[in-house]
Amino acid sequence: MTELFADVNGIKICYEVQGDGDPVVLIHGFGVKKEQWIGQFGPLSEHFKVIRLDNRGAGKSDRPNEPYTMEIFAEDVKGLLDFLKIEKAHIIGWSTGGMMAQHFAINFPSSVNKLILINTIDAWPADKSGLEVYKNAQIARYESRLKDPEQAFFETSKMGYSRPFIKLMKEDLKKKFHGLFSAEDLIKDSIINPATPQDITNQANALGNHNVTEKLHLIKAETLVICADKDRQMPKAVNFKLHEGIPNSKFVVIEGASHESPQEKAPEVNEKIIEFLKD
Repeated sequence: MTELFADVNGIKICYEVQGDGDPVVLIHGFGVKKEQWIGQFGPLSEHFKVIRLDNRGAGKSDRPNEPYTMEIFAEDVKGLLDFLKIEKAHIIGWSTGGMMAQHFAINFPSSVNKLILINTIDAWPADKSGLEVYKNAQIARYESRLKDPEQAFFETSKMGYSRPFIKLMKEDLKKKFHGLFSAEDLIKDSIINPATPQDITNQANALGNHNVTEKLHLIKAETLVICADKDRQMPKAVNFKLHEGIPNSKFVVIEGASHESPQEKAPEVNEKIIEFLKD
């Protein structure tokens, strides 16, 4: 797969395109990069023209040292679509990427075909003390990953995957799940172009200022909200709140999975995505 670069809003955005058909944009979450979509990129490209990008401050995209906002991230996605001469696309966002997708759908409604929000929230809690804790935890993970990537991966996995799935990964690091990835693949990828403390700090600014609770009614696109029943980071209740606030939305729960459900339950998540986008 060839990585490409687009000049967008004064920076270079790294992206990949695969497949043919209706365009689908995959927006990744906090502190990761486009490869987070390892469970979706290939399978969805069998049905659609799939575009995954490194957000600013992530992967191989530029990392300007300034506080980011959700509006900036949304403008970057719009800029990439303009660069690719795509007028309208399906937009899929996971976790923090789902927050960016909400802003995109509100700010650029005519550019959205259908919207899918996965394991995300409509607003960061008003008490910002939790954000500082989260930011510092992410920086600590960055530092521990430099020392022992495998140990850091499995420590982080406790909040991302179900216990049975973690057990399977530990039993055989080379075991391919869904024919797409192994724990070894995920561990190796975690140390390639990681988010640095500077990137984490800049991304955290966008996270802390995310609040579209009173604007959800402005999302006119047909929307699918997907959550995982064991997600402790973005629980079922907050995802359901999104569903309630978005007029034309459907709600789906992935059973037996946590925040990383698009990886752990990739076939099931992909089936829900394809069914919704083709309906």
